[in-house]
Amino acid sequence: MEKQNQKNSIKNTATILASLVVAVFFMWLALRGLDFEKITAYYTHVNYLWVLVAAVFAVAAYWLRAKRWRLLFQPLGMDISTADGFWAIAFGYLMNLTIPRSGEVARATALYRRSGVPVQLSFGTVILERVIDLLCMLALLAAALVFKLDAVQTFFAQAQNQRGTANSITDGRFGLIIGFLIGLAILGMVLLYLLRHQSWMKKVLHFLRGIKEGIFSIAKLQRPGLFVLYSISIWVCYYLAAYLICFALPATAEFTPSDGLFIIVIGTLGMLVPASGGIGAFHYAIKMGIGALFLAAGKSFETGAETGLAYAFVSHTMQTAVTVLIGLYSIIPIFRANRTLAQGTER
Repeated sequence: MEKQNQKNSIKNTATILASLVVAVFFMWLALRGLDFEKITAYYTHVNYLWVLVAAVFAVAAYWLRAKRWRLLFQPLGMDISTADGFWAIAFGYLMNLTIPRSGEVARATALYRRSGVPVQLSFGTVILERVIDLLCMLALLAAALVFKLDAVQTFFAQAQNQRGTANSITDGRFGLIIGFLIGLAILGMVLLYLLRHQSWMKKVLHFLRGIKEGIFSIAKLQRPGLFVLYSISIWVCYYLAAYLICFALPATAEFTPSDGLFIIVIGTLGMLVPASGGIGAFHYAIKMGIGALFLAAGKSFETGAETGLAYAFVSHTMQTAVTVLIGLYSIIPIFRANRTLAQGTER
């Protein structure tokens, strides 16, 4: 047991260090070639009232996620409270700041501590939510292609230039990777077939069936219309949290709603990079994105890049503050609920 804990500790430490390296690399890319004094000068004119209003919508997205998450458990015969979901989500986001993508597991574990929902079921619903988020993101990208096609084209052109002489994966290596993944999947299925009668394997299969049940809970939704409404509302909150920050900076105060749509798409792409809390990657993506907006409008890309980096620092700091403050507070109700469940079990 002690050796296993040591292995997990080493693995977690290595993951954190790797994510920090990624964050530092992208932060270097973001700051490279820019006058940092010019960027810091932007903060003397920040209207923090708009930052506060944007933070309200960021918190509202947590609450709406909790409401939507609750709907996914009803077909499974479970009824969690909105508070259970809210604190579990907050704790999961907090853990994502330490180890990238660890928040999904932490969220399922926190919900178990709050309400006793089996981890495999809640984890399955979390996977389902990620798929739904991806579909929403693709819808936003499609909208950005309609309303800001010139900015999107400029963004990817500038990103290609930033890569220098780096080769894209268009040669035979891509085919080898796909072949390797297919072979790995076949090997996995063979091993599952051979080991399915082992006692430990039955536990694994039981856990996987629970995940599957959570994923397919969407097919049994009792209120699908409300689920869709919550999903749309979540992304409206994300949009407003991103767009309202524009009004906090004089250089971006004239941005249109379609500009805000473009910014949330680019920012979300940056957050997909496995860096701790999106640090560096988000800043680099927004720097390139707002630079592309300026260039598409016939302005200087360098000025837009400086503006974008100033926006990124304000926006990311707001998001991180919300995540840390609510996430740290969530530990209190989660710990208390766990103690209550333990006492109930003893009785």
